[in-house]
Amino acid sequence: MTAHPGANLRVNADRLWDSLMDMAKIGPGIAGGNNRQTLTDEDAEGRALFQSWCEAAGMTMGVDQMGTMFATRPGTDPDALPVYVGSHLDTQPTGGKYDGVLGVLAALEVVRSMNDLGVKTKHPIVVTNWANEEGARFAPAMLASGVFAGMHTLDYAYSRKDPDGKTYGDELKRIGWLGEEEVGARKMHAYFEYHIEQGPILEAENKQIGVVTHCQGLWWLEFTLTGREAHTGSTPMNLRVNAGLAMSRIIEMVQDVAMSEQPGAVGGVGQVFFSPNSRNVLPGKVVFTVDIRTPSQDKLDRMRAKIEAEAATICEALGVGCSVEAVGHFDPVTFDPTLVGRVRDAAERLGYSHMNIISGAGHDACWAARVAPSTMIMCPCVGGLSHNEAEEISKDWAGAGCDVLLHAVLETAEVVG
Repeated sequence: MTAHPGANLRVNADRLWDSLMDMAKIGPGIAGGNNRQTLTDEDAEGRALFQSWCEAAGMTMGVDQMGTMFATRPGTDPDALPVYVGSHLDTQPTGGKYDGVLGVLAALEVVRSMNDLGVKTKHPIVVTNWANEEGARFAPAMLASGVFAGMHTLDYAYSRKDPDGKTYGDELKRIGWLGEEEVGARKMHAYFEYHIEQGPILEAENKQIGVVTHCQGLWWLEFTLTGREAHTGSTPMNLRVNAGLAMSRIIEMVQDVAMSEQPGAVGGVGQVFFSPNSRNVLPGKVVFTVDIRTPSQDKLDRMRAKIEAEAATICEALGVGCSVEAVGHFDPVTFDPTLVGRVRDAAERLGYSHMNIISGAGHDACWAARVAPSTMIMCPCVGGLSHNEAEEISKDWAGAGCDVLLHAVLETAEVVG
C-alpha cells in the first residue's frame, strides 16, 4: 500500500452503531440517554464490556494508576512509538449516548476494520479510555489525562471527593479498576480523538466533518460575594447591602466583556448559589462561577483581568465584599498542523464535506497535546445539543468521521505491505 490508504477503505458503520447502542444499555438515563458517571458500578460494567470487545479484537489491555485503559494492537516495529486513539466512556449524570463514547468505540472500530482488511502498521495502535473526563462526580474535568500530562499529581487526583465525600482513590479501588502502570510513563507517537461537536456549527453549515484546529482556553472564576441578610419587604432600598444585585451587575458585565472581544470569545454564568436562598431574605452570600473561553491567549488574559477589576468596582460601589478564586483553567491549544492536515486530506480523499472548527469544550486531547502531537475530528450533533439525554447523531455522521479517523490513523501509523 502507499502512504495514503486507498479511498475504498471504509469502516463498518453498522458495527460501530451497534456497539454504541450496546454500550448505551449500561447505565441508562431516565430520558433516553445515559448516567454512567466515573467510578460507579455502571462505569465498571461499561469498562468490562469495552475490555471484552478489545480482547476479542486481538488487543492486550493495560490499566494505569488513574484507571485509564489502554488496549494495544501491535505494530511491526517493536521500537516504534504507538499511535493513541480514544476519548472517554464516563458520562454526565444526565448525559447522552455519544459524548466521549463515540471516540472510544470509533477507535475500536478502526482496529476492527484493520483486522477485517488485514492491514498492518509499523507503529502500534492503542485504543484509549481516559478516566474521569467529565468531572461531573469528581472535579476537575479531564482528571486522568491531566495527571498523565503532568498537570496534576496522583495524590491530588486520589484526594478528589464526590458530593457524598467519597474519594477518587477509594472508589477506583472499590470498582476494581486500579491499575499498576505509572501514569504518564507511556510515550506517544501521536494522539487522535474523535468527538461529537457539542455545538451547532457543523449541522448549520451542513458539513460532515469538523477539522479541529484549536481548543479554546478557559478560566472558571468562582466569585464569593458577601452582603447583609435582611428582610426584602422591610429594608429600605438605600440601606441594603445586596450581594444579589452585585451578582446581577457582574453577570451583565461579563456579557459586555465577552461581546467586546468578538469574534471568538464567550463568557457566562451557569451556576449560582444564594444563601440563605429564601424568597423574602436578601442574600448574605452569593457564590457563582464565571466561565470564559477563547482560542486566543491574549483575549483570555485580557478578559480575566477586566472581569476581576470591574467586579471589584461593582461590589465596592454597593458595599459588598468580593473574593474570587480560579477553580478551573487551561491555556488555548493549537493542534499539531501535520495531523490536522492529515485529517483534512482524508476528508477530501473520501469525498466528505468538511470545515475547520475550534473546539468550544475541553477534551482529553487538550492535555495529550502537551506531551505528543495531537488533534481531533468532530462530527455534527443534532441542534448542537450535548450534556443532555436528548443528544443525538446519525449513523451516517458517525461512520463518516470514523472513516476519516481510520485514514488519518493509518497514515500516521504507517501502513506496511
